[in-house]
Amino acid sequence: MVAWAEVALRVERWLLPAECTGCRSPVSPRDNALVCAVCRSRWRAIAPPFCAVCGEPMPLGLACRVCAEWPPDFGPVRSAVRLDPVVRRLVHRFKYQGWWRLAESFALRMAPLVAEAGDVDLVPIPLAPRRQAARGYNQAEQLAIALGALTGLPVRRDRLERRRETPTQTRLTPETRRANVAEAFGATDCHRPVILVDDVFTTGATLCSAASELLDCGAEQVGAVTFARAELPLAAQANPLR
Repeated sequence: MVAWAEVALRVERWLLPAECTGCRSPVSPRDNALVCAVCRSRWRAIAPPFCAVCGEPMPLGLACRVCAEWPPDFGPVRSAVRLDPVVRRLVHRFKYQGWWRLAESFALRMAPLVAEAGDVDLVPIPLAPRRQAARGYNQAEQLAIALGALTGLPVRRDRLERRRETPTQTRLTPETRRANVAEAFGATDCHRPVILVDDVFTTGATLCSAASELLDCGAEQVGAVTFARAELPLAAQANPLR
């Protein structure tokens, strides 16, 4: 008997053209990846020097102010690639246009960042129910599932819940993002280390709010991993989030 996942994959291959979602070049129908190897090779990694806690690039070697007010047991946070225009288009398709299986390609670049984490729980950042219903899935959860499949780490959706709907962070300034997600999450008691999973790191406000709840509920340590990292405005780098 053919598994439902294989049936869905065959239907996808029949309905969609065998081309890369990034450059539209033809790919082999036998290749399950939605992004070709050439496009993946062009994704720019977050190279050192970067902050040991929040992972923010620090080319000038200055003291990091992004994570100055983070909880002491939150970190490290790492991101796989820079959110340049090419990656931004792919992330937009992943989040808003139904291309949830891009998580498989994204997770390939994220997996090395958690390779030495040990026995931890992968906890996706939850979406508000209304937003998840509109999209049909939670992109962070899809990333966590793909990352769990690659690493063997358990995915724990039950560790964190969204307690209130928040306006989208896309157009908010760095100064207002933290207030927007304050007390937006609730966590369950579990005395294990956690790695939060999300698609994009911008200011870290969402991850920091979620980490605070998990730490308050007994998590031994909370780190995080995202696929992409946006470039912070210079003003945000110069001033702590308040």
